[in-house]
Amino acid sequence: MNDFARSVGAALSLIGEADAELLGIVALSVRVSLTASVLALLIGAPIGALLAITRFRGRQVVIVLTNALLGLPPVVVGLALYLLLSRSGPLGVAGLLFTPAAMVIAQTLLATPIVVALVHRPASLLWAEYGDLARIDGLSVFRCMALLFALGRTSMLTAFLAAFGRAIAEVGAIIIVGGNIRGFTRTMTTAIALETSKGDLPLALGLGLILLALSVAVSTVAFLLVGRVREK
Repeated sequence: MNDFARSVGAALSLIGEADAELLGIVALSVRVSLTASVLALLIGAPIGALLAITRFRGRQVVIVLTNALLGLPPVVVGLALYLLLSRSGPLGVAGLLFTPAAMVIAQTLLATPIVVALVHRPASLLWAEYGDLARIDGLSVFRCMALLFALGRTSMLTAFLAAFGRAIAEVGAIIIVGGNIRGFTRTMTTAIALETSKGDLPLALGLGLILLALSVAVSTVAFLLVGRVREK
């Protein structure tokens, strides 16, 4: 119990003193996850909207596949990307392996199915209500998508925050393609895993507390913003 109390105290001291290593890890984690979340939204939201407003052969297969990818194991994504980005892989010439860019790609792949699923369902309901009016007005596919995005602001916000939550908490894929290099590709989750295995509990606990605080903050922001959007 005394060891635990000392570790917590040391962790709080690191946070209070704004430890440089700790802040660098947090900054990289937030930067990578925000970038991946924005990319996932830019890719996934149009796909979700298109699945709602269009009908084509194999559409149900795409929907089922997208939902199946929600449970895609991160380590599988990491392994696939590693093979693609390694020197002997087809994309090895880009030199992205063990860089923050590779981690962004991994998190984007994991977060995009979440965005597609969270946008598609509400968009389908909105299209069932407003689709006939859009057809009568002769709106193009892109204008129909823009209409759904405007009407479904709540679902868009929810999708983005869910993508960010998935990205910021991910460890399996990014530790494979990022390499957990100190000062370069070490994020909160990978650092927690490493420092815990080394027995450096203060830094691990400090990062864990910050990660927990970020998760609570994201949930709080989502609740407040969704409430305001619905009021409007």
